[in-house]
Amino acid sequence: MNAKRILVVDNEAKMRRILELALRNMGHEVAQAGDGEEALALLERESCDLVLTDLRMPRMDGIELLNALRARGDEVPVIVLTAYGTIETAVDAMKLGAADYIIRPFEMETVELAVTRALAMQAVQRENRFLRDELARGWGEFIGVSDCMQALYRLLEQVAPTRSSVFIVGETGTGKELVARALHQSSGRSGLFVPINCAAIPTDLLESELFGHAKGAFTGALSDRVGKCELSSGGTLFLDEITEMPPALQAKLLRVLQEGSIERLGANTPTAVDLRVVAATNRDPLQAVEEGRLRRDLYFRLNVVRVDVPLLRDRHGDIPLLAGHFLRQYARELGRPEPRLSATALRRLQSYAWPGNVRELENLIERAMVLCHGDVIGPEHFPAEVAHASSTTAPATPEAMLESRPMASLSMRPQVEALERQLIAAALARSDGNKAAAARLLEISERALWYKLKRYGL
Repeated sequence: MNAKRILVVDNEAKMRRILELALRNMGHEVAQAGDGEEALALLERESCDLVLTDLRMPRMDGIELLNALRARGDEVPVIVLTAYGTIETAVDAMKLGAADYIIRPFEMETVELAVTRALAMQAVQRENRFLRDELARGWGEFIGVSDCMQALYRLLEQVAPTRSSVFIVGETGTGKELVARALHQSSGRSGLFVPINCAAIPTDLLESELFGHAKGAFTGALSDRVGKCELSSGGTLFLDEITEMPPALQAKLLRVLQEGSIERLGANTPTAVDLRVVAATNRDPLQAVEEGRLRRDLYFRLNVVRVDVPLLRDRHGDIPLLAGHFLRQYARELGRPEPRLSATALRRLQSYAWPGNVRELENLIERAMVLCHGDVIGPEHFPAEVAHASSTTAPATPEAMLESRPMASLSMRPQVEALERQLIAAALARSDGNKAAAARLLEISERALWYKLKRYGL
């Protein structure tokens, strides 16, 4: 077994020393704390793989320590030490999520067995968490289990197999190209996915990029060139930032879509193309039409199905999944062990407004990985605006929710189901994907949980 870091919490220095020697003989690193408060302070600064704590201690006992850890979202395994007279308390600790308990006085073999078992269970839970995160991608390469993401998955599943044009609308950093790629990968079309950023290519070159050119069409055209429209025939052409395309080219693109053929610059012979166009913009497309940035006829041609990509600030419940994914990604890239986010750091992430959406979160995690030289990422590794973020939005009251809805949409069922789905997702995250533990948190039977997981597609 690889060496782990274990925290021993006991108000008796002699007992801490005995346990330290036993654990070091097993090959583990050991930290010590004299009571629960000292243990919490230590765990805020650094991470441990396991906590071994006495139940009866001054200031903060073992039960209070366990409660405090779980309240702040720390899922570190906890083994409690108890005397015969407090076995009932140890059982209560197990109900609160303790991994095991050891009755004092004890043999060292008992401690070694309990520690080995708890660490093995932790490894299984981490694997479950990884698998859960992979499953939580939900559709394509997406990560998220929130209601708005579930709605997005359902829409994409319906649209992907068709040849219909799709207009993707979303702020910068929401993942519009990811949506386009997912649509192509699930479309069954055998051709290429060909992206082109209409804002990144100079106007005098964009026409050639789109439609290609014949040799000698202009100065520097030394050979024939296939354009992106022709290259994507049979596949998907992704036009990012479509509102930045010059109006003259928009008119030519509209003709290509209507006739199903293109003419290279300088060529006289049309070439048939089988195009599926997916366009995207970070603007309001109707406002772009009113401002003359987007031709009205082209807009209606492209806007067969509109897909609005959810903002990160509208799905804060997905932030732990996204952050965990990026932590693993950059840990692999940097060749370092994967650190964990402190409970305070996670609260800051979920309180921030994320104007840059998922891309901003990814950049923040990369920055934190570079700046953090330990195994716990805290708010001090974040930019100031995130490190000091606090939630200022009060939850909507039932009265406010009712006032905002028309009388025809006052059905309780969708509201109750949405809340139930969120609670189940939160319980699974809190229990590292352990279904039995999640059922206990929700105070329902494991069978009932399995039924709801199937029903909600979690």
